[in-house]
Amino acid sequence: MSSTTRNSSSGIPFELPPEDRESSPHTGYTRAHWEAVADGLLAAAWRWSTPGGALLDLPGVPSRSGVRSDGLEGYARTFLAAAFRVAGADGDDPHGWLDRYAQGLAAGTRTPGRADTESWPLILDHDVQGQPMVESASVALGLRLTAPWLWKRLDSSVQDRAEEWLRGSLRHTPAPNNWYLFPYTVAGFLESVGRGDAETTRVRERALDLMETWYRGDGWYADGDGRAFDHYNGWALHLYPVLDAYLGDDRDLSALYGPRLREHLEGFALMFGGDGAPIHFGRSLSYRFAASAAVGLGALTGDTPLTPGTSRRLISGSLRHFLDRGALTEDGLLTLGWHGPHQATLQTYSGPASPYWASKAFVALLAPADAPLWTAREEQAPVEESDRVLALPAPGLLVQSTRADGIVRLHNHGSDHVRPHEGETAAENDPHYGRQAYSTHSGPTAPANIADNHLSVEIAGRGSVRRRIHPLGAGHGDDWGWAASWHRPVFTAGPPMVPGLRVESITVVRGRHELRVHRVIGAPAGTRVTHTGWATGPEETVTSTLHGLYGWTPEAEETRAPQGTAYTRWAVVPRLTGETSGTTVHVSLAALTADPDPLVPEQVVSDVEVTDTAVEVTWAGDSVRTRITFDPVLVQQN
Repeated sequence: MSSTTRNSSSGIPFELPPEDRESSPHTGYTRAHWEAVADGLLAAAWRWSTPGGALLDLPGVPSRSGVRSDGLEGYARTFLAAAFRVAGADGDDPHGWLDRYAQGLAAGTRTPGRADTESWPLILDHDVQGQPMVESASVALGLRLTAPWLWKRLDSSVQDRAEEWLRGSLRHTPAPNNWYLFPYTVAGFLESVGRGDAETTRVRERALDLMETWYRGDGWYADGDGRAFDHYNGWALHLYPVLDAYLGDDRDLSALYGPRLREHLEGFALMFGGDGAPIHFGRSLSYRFAASAAVGLGALTGDTPLTPGTSRRLISGSLRHFLDRGALTEDGLLTLGWHGPHQATLQTYSGPASPYWASKAFVALLAPADAPLWTAREEQAPVEESDRVLALPAPGLLVQSTRADGIVRLHNHGSDHVRPHEGETAAENDPHYGRQAYSTHSGPTAPANIADNHLSVEIAGRGSVRRRIHPLGAGHGDDWGWAASWHRPVFTAGPPMVPGLRVESITVVRGRHELRVHRVIGAPAGTRVTHTGWATGPEETVTSTLHGLYGWTPEAEETRAPQGTAYTRWAVVPRLTGETSGTTVHVSLAALTADPDPLVPEQVVSDVEVTDTAVEVTWAGDSVRTRITFDPVLVQQN
């Protein structure tokens, strides 16, 4: 293993160009930095290749798919970064990356399925041996991007072997979500090199048909049937079809998918903090700066409402956020986690090479050096311009950002990661979907700790979780917004549900303040309810406050989450308690802020009136009134 040189100014274990604060006043990063990061990541990963280069066996605990599949993952996901890097430079490959991947392709496809040093695993159904299907898309996309310099120079026998291995993706069953875009991508490559047929046509039509059933509006796709909305919307469900249409110069597909990407970016651009962080929400968060892939893609294809300077601010801000906060090991490998290693961020499919789906962010390098994305001067991110509130009714999300501290909060009233055919069981509770709020500056607590941003109904000492979320609406005005949903409490012990029991939840935001209203319906006598706020740590600059306004104890108690979050090793969570029987209403005021002035409820809300059918809150200072009515839920402000 060769040694690395750590960049003394940033702690990054490879050399970067000097910062350019004239062109990039916010991040200092230019296109040259992106190329240097891609090269640094590739050099570090290739130290762990097999002799033939077919597998990159990165150190760490294997995923559930096993070491061989993990090695293929290392090859495929880094190949994607190399392909964007070289294709974006019009074939210039000063480090010889494509020679390595060509050698690995030949070795891996020589005898696929064998248990030797180099052979790739076969692609089978998702529930048998599915992970190679995921990786086939990165291999295929890498080959498509670099076809003039790699594919066309391969021996015909290697091309035939590669095609046969890739066709395993077309002939087996994907998982019922974004996985259908993996064979779609494989088929697109085969057609691009003259190897298309009825099989590739069928696979592509199948994926496009499913995409129409998953599109819900506001630029958002569900990740499969149901209501799973997360970062896969950008780094998969938009990325693959839009990039495919761009590479194939398919005007019909571009006309369909391009406007959807543009609409998505209208809202998604608000979901990056002033420090560059994306919102810590959903699964596969160890892909980190892949969250910016949709922004770079939009800048590449022109399907974006953002100026080039804003786009570069977002993508470079996200990249630098993680590089500056310990995402890399001392030898330059991406860790499994968020900033540094973090077990609670991971899924069972996460392996040592999984974080390299972050390579998707390098799609921005397909924009040449003279493109406006790289030549325009960096501009402010949306969060840096003004306080913003945006309701997204289709996914049931409410975005709240504050300029003073650069924090973006996402209030979740619509994304639950529960498929339509699945039951609601507490055993499947997922902190990355079930919580009512997420942000760019805090993460959910671990499953074994107290849940943050959660309403729990407690019967006979057994608490509840939120699984399937039913949206009730969302909307916003100039400086305020709301979103609402209901759910059936699912219990962690004893009977899974109580007949007739449900909770309606409404979030109203103004500035940094969050008015949280819960109506509990059908509660047995003697039922206890608890509600928690944001989880924060003692070393953080942000603070979390939670105050009861009606139906709660006035002041929250401090509870502890010793496993911390992705942002802090150890956290505290404020918690309110109350009693319920039949139908009751509970109103609280919360905030996550870096503002040094503490939240004083009386200075924010001057009056709260609660009846059987409505809640009316008068805001102090401007005496604006927010009225929330039930049956049906409606929120008005005057």
